[in-house]
Amino acid sequence: MKFTEKPVLSVKNLSVFYGSGCEHCQTNLVKNRCRICNTIWGINDISFDVFQGEVLGIVGESGSGKTTLMRSLYFDFMPNKGSAYLMKYHQGEKSIWEASVAEQRNIKNNIMGMVYQNPLLGLRMDYSALSNIAEKILATGKRNASAINDRASELLKAVEIMDERKKEAPKNFSGGMQQRVQISKALANNPELLLLDEVTTGLDLSVQARVLDLIKNIRNNYGISILLVSHDLAVIRMLADRTIVMLDGKIVESGLTDQILEDPQVAYSQQLVHSLI
Repeated sequence: MKFTEKPVLSVKNLSVFYGSGCEHCQTNLVKNRCRICNTIWGINDISFDVFQGEVLGIVGESGSGKTTLMRSLYFDFMPNKGSAYLMKYHQGEKSIWEASVAEQRNIKNNIMGMVYQNPLLGLRMDYSALSNIAEKILATGKRNASAINDRASELLKAVEIMDERKKEAPKNFSGGMQQRVQISKALANNPELLLLDEVTTGLDLSVQARVLDLIKNIRNNYGISILLVSHDLAVIRMLADRTIVMLDGKIVESGLTDQILEDPQVAYSQQLVHSLI
């Protein structure tokens, strides 16, 4: 696939740490903990780009920083250092972490969509599936009830939620159905970038296959860019054009997915791939 020259998302020197930090951190880390001040580095000075229509995969063991990265991009917390630029926010000239609270809401409602590993973080479980999506659309200022209902119904149909269940609360749904409602909610306002954090974890294989097919169709039909976190290399192989490998908050290898999975160059990547074959 050919990508546009300017990235949809560009992350520069991102760091997230827990503790005071010290001048010795970068030379005294044991895994991701400083042995001098005990600061834990969840993300340690990483940079990467995501291009138009691309799926960028992120792999790594538990605790490598994958989810920390995703949640910082979606303003669940602010990073300690670094910048992130979106093509549709000030033409990619201003970091999203300099945005006001109102601008952050606009970015979350219009430019990015997030699907969490835990649906409790992405859905109001006592609202109906239809209301979850309507809430996302209402946040952009739209007030035409008929148009909102039609859009929400269209999105639920696209993720194979039956009409007779669209007014039902997600708390009554299976895990796979909850993830599909999350995906439809994330797509409500045609975002440029979709963040997917372990969306198939804990799902039965047949349900995983349906969710993965749905993601492929979304990418093909909408040309949307996707940042995809998964510990499952089969998922990465199926969906990702390029892949970055994370360890202890750092990127240790990046490249075309086929190259990473077939001929990894770094010892940790080799271990990761071989352990999951």
